[in-house]
Amino acid sequence: MKHLNYKKNFLAVEEDEYCSYKSSKYVIQSAPYEYTSSFLSGSDKGPAAILKASQFVELYDEELDQESYRLGGICTLEPMNFKGLVDLNAIKHIEKKTLRLLSDNKFPVTLGAEHTITYGIVRAIKQFVPNVHVLQIDAHSDLRMEYHNNPYSHASVMARIHDLKVPLTQVGIRAQCIEEANLIKNSNNIHTFYAHQIRKNKHWAAEALQTLGEHVYISIDADGFDPSIVPAVGTAEPNGLFWNETIDFLKMVFASRNVVGFDVVEIAPVKGNVLSEYTMAKLVYKLIGYQTLKNN
Repeated sequence: MKHLNYKKNFLAVEEDEYCSYKSSKYVIQSAPYEYTSSFLSGSDKGPAAILKASQFVELYDEELDQESYRLGGICTLEPMNFKGLVDLNAIKHIEKKTLRLLSDNKFPVTLGAEHTITYGIVRAIKQFVPNVHVLQIDAHSDLRMEYHNNPYSHASVMARIHDLKVPLTQVGIRAQCIEEANLIKNSNNIHTFYAHQIRKNKHWAAEALQTLGEHVYISIDADGFDPSIVPAVGTAEPNGLFWNETIDFLKMVFASRNVVGFDVVEIAPVKGNVLSEYTMAKLVYKLIGYQTLKNN
C-alpha cells in the first residue's frame, strides 16, 4: 500500500518505523468523495485540510502521558480516487479499500468528505464483524429513505446502514424530518439521544453506552459538535456537543467496548480559519490514543 511522504503524513511523523504501512497498526485513509452535499459544499477538501492541520498537533498527549503514535504506528495512505465513481460505485470503492485494511489486520481511520462514505466502510466492517454496532455523533439523523431522489445521499447514509440490520446509537441529533423521527420511534435497532435531551440528563453518556453492543464502529460528523468550536461544516446546527463531554463519552466507549474503527466526516474548510480542521485532527489523535490503551 502506498503511503504519503512524511511531509503530508498525519502528524508529519518522519520515522519509517512509526508511519510505514507494514509497521503501523493504525491506518488513515482519505475518502474525499463529495457528490450529494445539500447546503455548503467543499467537504472534499476536508480530509487534506485535517491532515495538514495535524502537523501542528503536539505528539505528546498530556492526558495519556504518552506519544501515542509510538504505540502502534500511524500510516497515512494516498487519498482514494473517485474519478468517474458516484453513488453505489463510489461506496463499493470505499468498501474494497477498507476490506484491504481489515484483511491486513489494520485499524481503519477514515477522513471523509460527505457522510455517504460511512456506508461503504460499514459494509466492509460487517463482513469481518457481523454483529457490529454503529455509534453516530451527528447533528442530523441521516435516516431519510432518499434525498433529492438519491438513496445514496449523505442524508440517507444511516438509513442504508439500518437496512443492513446494523444497530445504531445516535448522539447529538437536533435536525431531522418527521419521517426520520417516525422511523426512530418504530425501529428497535435505533437508539437516539437528542441534543435537547442530553442538556437535561446528566446520565446521558452512561445510558447511551448501555445501548451499545460489544463491537462498535464510530462515525463522527463534525457538525455533531457545536458551531462555536467546529464552525466549518456543511450544515451547522446550534446546540451541539462540546469538547469535554464528547471526549469523556468516547473515552468510556473505547474503554468498555471493542472499537473496530472510526471516521470523521463533513469538514468544509473556510479560508483563513483552521480551527475546525485542527480540532478534528486533535480528535483523531486523541481517539487513536484511547485505542492504544487497549492494545498495550
